[in-house]
Formats: sequence, C-alpha cells, structure tokens
Amino acid sequence: MTAQIRKLLVFFLVSSVAAAAPREEFVFTTAPFAQCHASTVMETKDGEMLAAWFGGTRERHPDVAIWMARRSAGGWSAPAEMARHENTPTWNPVLFRTLDGATWLFYKFGVDPRQWTGAYRRSDDDGRTWSAARPLPAGLLGPIRVKPLILPNGDVLAGTSVESYRSWSAWVERSTDHGQSWTKHGPVSHPREPYGIIQPTLIPRSGGGVRMFARARNIGSICYADSFDGGRSWTPARETELPNPNAGVDAVKLADGRAVMIYNHATKGRTPLNLAVSTDDGDSWKPFLELETEPGEYSYPALIQGSGGDLHMTYTWKRERIKYVRVPLADVP
Repeated sequence: MTAQIRKLLVFFLVSSVAAAAPREEFVFTTAPFAQCHASTVMETKDGEMLAAWFGGTRERHPDVAIWMARRSAGGWSAPAEMARHENTPTWNPVLFRTLDGATWLFYKFGVDPRQWTGAYRRSDDDGRTWSAARPLPAGLLGPIRVKPLILPNGDVLAGTSVESYRSWSAWVERSTDHGQSWTKHGPVSHPREPYGIIQPTLIPRSGGGVRMFARARNIGSICYADSFDGGRSWTPARETELPNPNAGVDAVKLADGRAVMIYNHATKGRTPLNLAVSTDDGDSWKPFLELETEPGEYSYPALIQGSGGDLHMTYTWKRERIKYVRVPLADVP
C-alpha cells in the first residue's frame, strides 16, 4: 500500500467518523445569571432553533427568570429575558407550535412547585415578537416541563403534573382550539407509590392511542401509561425497563415509527445522560448513545425531531450552561 493510498484511507475514515458524530455546542458561554436549568427546544418554521430555560442565582431564588436564545446560521443569539416576576422565581419553560402557526412559551412562577401558577406568552411571527405574559386559570399549569403532543386534527395534549405534599400525580391538559382553552384529565398515578410520577412526555401509539412516559420517585424506573380516547382517560402507571433516578425524561416518536428516549440511565444521580430507541412504542428499549459520562449533573433534557430528520436536544450542563446536541438520524440504530 502506497503512502498516498494510506493518507486517503485515513482521510475517509476520519471524515466518516466526523460526519457520524453528534454536533455539540453550548447555547451560551457567558450569561447574566449564575445557574440555569430546565431547557426546552423547538424548530421554527424557517428551520432555526429556539431554546429557553430558567436562570438566576440558583433554583428557587427570587431572581430566577425565563431566558431564550435563537440559533440561526450565525450561531446562538445572546440570552434574552422572556419572563420575570417580582420577588418570585420562575420555572420550567416549554416551547411549542400549534397547527394554526402560533408559537407558545409556557412557564410557571411561584415560590415552590406546590404553589405554582402557570403562565404563557404567544408569538405569531415565529418567536420574534411576543404577547405580554398571561397567567392560566387556577388549577391549570400547562405543559409542566416538556413539549406537548400535537395530534393530527390539531388537538393539543400537554403532559402536566401536581406535586402536592407527599403525593405526586401526572395529568393531561387538553386543548381543542389550538391552545386557547384547556380541560384537565387524570390523575395518572402508580398504584403502589403515593409519590408517584410527574413531568410526563407523550408519544402517539402505532396502533392508535397515546402513551405517556414519566419520571418517578421511589420506583427506580421510568413509568408509562396509555390512553385510548385522545388523552381523556388513562391506565395506571407501570414500570418500563429503563432506570430512573427521579430525574426528567423526554421522548419523541420519529417519522419512521420508532421512538427515542433521552434520560439518565441510572437509579441515583444525574449522570450519565443517554439515548435509547424503541421499535414497539416503548414496550422495550435499546440504549445506543451516551451523551454525557463525566461526573456532574446532566439533566432535564428536551428532545425533538427536526424537519430534516435529525434529533435535536438541549439539557442542563452542570447547572452552569445549557447544551445543544444534534444527532443525525442515520446514527439511530
């Protein structure tokens, strides 16, 4: 083998590895806050990315606000403040777009999760300008941490949850008018664990219906439940085979019918952060990629499939930054 051929082989091997590697970058490297958490991500109609999160001195501190950045061809914009409530922390923003073209930013404000009030802002120009913030009626919280499921007829199913004193349950808030009004359905709970499940993510079932996945406390596994009437009623929660350390998860149903989960593959701590794939709507899972393995907290992930087919995700990186990763669809086994 000549030296020139060896160089060509090395070039092609390196190129193919680089092409298959996930794209990784921080949404910001400097920011006007010390800590950040609980990101959300969505693709705009023109193919850009929006990400939002909460940031401040620390979680629960009264100065915690909602922040947002846009990724265009030139990279991520600087963080822009989207919501702040005087002497009251904000929490868990969620971005999504309804079939009427509106972009929504839901979030929570209140001193702790047991005293949250839901609120939202709306944009009609792909997230460039926004309405004033408006609170939801008492008893409604909106999507509690991750994107809702938009059904083919335009109905919106938002996975939400309530963290009462020593009693947790998941719910679904349902809108038939593109997010203008909501009805509440549930609770969804684990029959043997009062602390139960919270922060559900929803995917459509291949045979019809909707499947919910949720984080769990004192159970040790991601849990799931099913609905066969458009999210109005649900089976009791059951365990999946994937471990859960009482940390947030997200899932997405791919256009080819597979499902992908992003989660911490552990029963304690929030390391590592992993991707798993399922060909049967989550009855069984195959872990296929470790996104983070070094010591630290990597948590509260958000996951979507972009219009080009690739997976896009954001997550908390050590409470210091929000990290963005793109995984090519070809890398999903």
